[in-house]
Amino acid sequence: MIPYSVLDLSPIPEGGTAADALANSLDLAREAERLGYNRFWLAEHHNMTGIASAATAVVIGHVAAGTKTIRVGAGGIMLPNHAPLVIAEQFGTLATLYPNRIDLGLGRAPGTDMLTARALRRNLESSDNFPQDVVELMSYFAEAGPNQRLRAVPGVGTEVPVWILGSSLYGAQLAAHLGLPYAFASHFAPAALEDAIEVYRQTFRPSEVLEKPYFMLAANVFAAETDAEARRLQSSMQQAFANLRTGHPGPLPRPVDDIDAVIDPAVRHGVDEALRLSVVGAPGAVREGLARMIARYQPDEMILTGQIHDHRARVRSFAIAAEAMLALERAEAAE
Repeated sequence: MIPYSVLDLSPIPEGGTAADALANSLDLAREAERLGYNRFWLAEHHNMTGIASAATAVVIGHVAAGTKTIRVGAGGIMLPNHAPLVIAEQFGTLATLYPNRIDLGLGRAPGTDMLTARALRRNLESSDNFPQDVVELMSYFAEAGPNQRLRAVPGVGTEVPVWILGSSLYGAQLAAHLGLPYAFASHFAPAALEDAIEVYRQTFRPSEVLEKPYFMLAANVFAAETDAEARRLQSSMQQAFANLRTGHPGPLPRPVDDIDAVIDPAVRHGVDEALRLSVVGAPGAVREGLARMIARYQPDEMILTGQIHDHRARVRSFAIAAEAMLALERAEAAE
């Protein structure tokens, strides 16, 4: 069976609040746990009025406290925004509070605009130190040496699993070099997906944490009882991407019946390309779409996302996706 997980951005819906978004994330995590999802990851974004997961470690603690068994983590923390020791202390604390349930995915992008990046980092050259920062951060999770003067407390000895995230060959090369699991951001930047998978798998070097490559594929799912309703649910995310690309980000828009009536055709082309790793439709179409995706890319794990305005519809979408993954497992077992 291929494990399946959730990536959540705590979307703030148009007409709603950040408090609504954070409550919805916890409710979705509880449903995901019940539905057999493996992980529930949250992502770091800043200065975005449609995303409530900026203080990612805090939200992870909120979700982990309200669930029991599902792994909870970052997908990811944008490490150049932070000192590695601070992240080690944050996630070491989380791992101490919730043993064997915390994951740490690391990205190199700022997760925001340049103005906000300057306010966060103070030094925009910090992204050039990403490989060294990853190694430093991992060292804080290891057992301390007898003469080690600098330690993450809590953190030391927690061995928090570290992932490399990326949307280019850079992350694939680094993950392979360090022998770490790798997650590709194909849910919004699929252009280099196939090349990145090939680079990661062919150049992977076994490490103390991983003997062979472990690749997680990200995909959008918009599922409903009918194809038409699923397409309508998807329109919120299409509008959000169009707004972001045209310099007008905001809360997650309400769905519309005719997406072509609200997005310029030239913008729509770019949005469709960015979101082409999406499965949209009724249960049967979702099952078939996920099966094609798995057959083509052969992931070791799937991580599913989907920004849907109505929370109940979002929960139902993830339920349909879970049912589809279980159906694929049953079909494979019967062969």
